[in-house]
Amino acid sequence: MSALVRGPSGDRYAVYALQYGRRAGVRGEHFLGWDATAAEPHPTAYYAWLALSADRTILVDSGIDPDADLPLSGWEFRTSVPALLSSVGIDGVDTLVLTHLHYDHAGGVRSFPDARVVVTAAELEYWTGPAAARITREAWLVDKADLDDVAARAELVEGDREIAPGLSVHPVGGHTAGMQIVRVNTDAGPVVLASDSSHFYENLDTDRPGTILHTMAGVYTAFDRARWLADGGVIVPGHDPEVRNRFPSVAEHIVRIA
Repeated sequence: MSALVRGPSGDRYAVYALQYGRRAGVRGEHFLGWDATAAEPHPTAYYAWLALSADRTILVDSGIDPDADLPLSGWEFRTSVPALLSSVGIDGVDTLVLTHLHYDHAGGVRSFPDARVVVTAAELEYWTGPAAARITREAWLVDKADLDDVAARAELVEGDREIAPGLSVHPVGGHTAGMQIVRVNTDAGPVVLASDSSHFYENLDTDRPGTILHTMAGVYTAFDRARWLADGGVIVPGHDPEVRNRFPSVAEHIVRIA
């Protein structure tokens, strides 16, 4: 039996953050624009998110491929999203929503061969197109095997789209060409899974972009869109260790958002 509970109906969800990794970092890696705090320690957490309705199991992002080498140093722990799901009795997902195709969000898609996979057309077109092939500084951000798997099986969406009753995706761009965020209906109100449209609470609180971005204007549009979609509810950033402190733990490395 799963240690997690489901939402009460087909269009109301329980939402969880699954932390599969943590690494040391410094502020200069995470906030655009040098300042005197750039060398200060600033750890990073790595998450996927799980939305459970009465009859649906929806995973938002798949983490890093369990067998992949890591392009960054400083890791303090790492597991895999499939391992975390298994630890709480979740043996499959019916839908996998990819917010974007960076290696730490779309890695290990092959671990979910039976899932419906949803990504924006703009995101896939960018990473399989000529521009991405020429921008070598971005090459480390995407795993070729995972990209090929997504290209072969993904459902491509454009614009705002309800993926399942009570759960919708919304393109915002900014961090990547086709970045999308996810709005989930819960009994406590809307939850917006911002993913890397806002890596940390501080990005939103101070209106300050991160260092990896596709367009600056898109980053600010994404901030505003997340706030509007949340409508006073909860916004969950993509890499903030503080998420583990703001929400109650329900299992090892898993907290319940709503």
